[in-house]
Amino acid sequence: MHQVKKDIFERMLAGESIPMDDPEYPRIFEAVSHTMELSVALNASTSTDQIRERLSEVTEQQIDGSTTVFVPFYTNFGRHIRLGKNVFINHACTFLDLGGITIEDGAMIGPKVSLISENHPVNPETRKTLELKPVVIKRNAWIGANAVILHGVTVGENSVVAAGAVVTSDVPDNTVVGGVPAKVIKGI
Repeated sequence: MHQVKKDIFERMLAGESIPMDDPEYPRIFEAVSHTMELSVALNASTSTDQIRERLSEVTEQQIDGSTTVFVPFYTNFGRHIRLGKNVFINHACTFLDLGGITIEDGAMIGPKVSLISENHPVNPETRKTLELKPVVIKRNAWIGANAVILHGVTVGENSVVAAGAVVTSDVPDNTVVGGVPAKVIKGI
């Protein structure tokens, strides 16, 4: 049986590395340009209802009425963001979501938090290749102000990431982490 080739966005969510010379790479720039246009209206919103409506356009999924997002909000793509119910996202957050970002029910995201599902190889010869791994924020987790969660990281259920932390590896459930790079501080 003939296998259908996945498009570039499906390959991104599958965690494939995408070199810049991939024939579908221009589709990324088209999508990012479209998201930048939508982001202007999103960040000009004047009510939480309007923000949810416009963020639903960016993510191409209905944002639940129990979820609150404050602007400004920054994303490069948007369509690989999934938000649960009763999620709170504070001002000036940046979500680079080509590799996928999932925020489960009840999670709280502090101001200026960056969730980064994308990376590049260290080797200069392949550095322009996109390396994509999802970021997952589990149920009832709390990400403190100005924290950075890097690609491939899952923050466990009920866990807390201290303000200013840089999280480079998974955070177990019911744990407080902090520092650069983040380390376990205590259990909850």
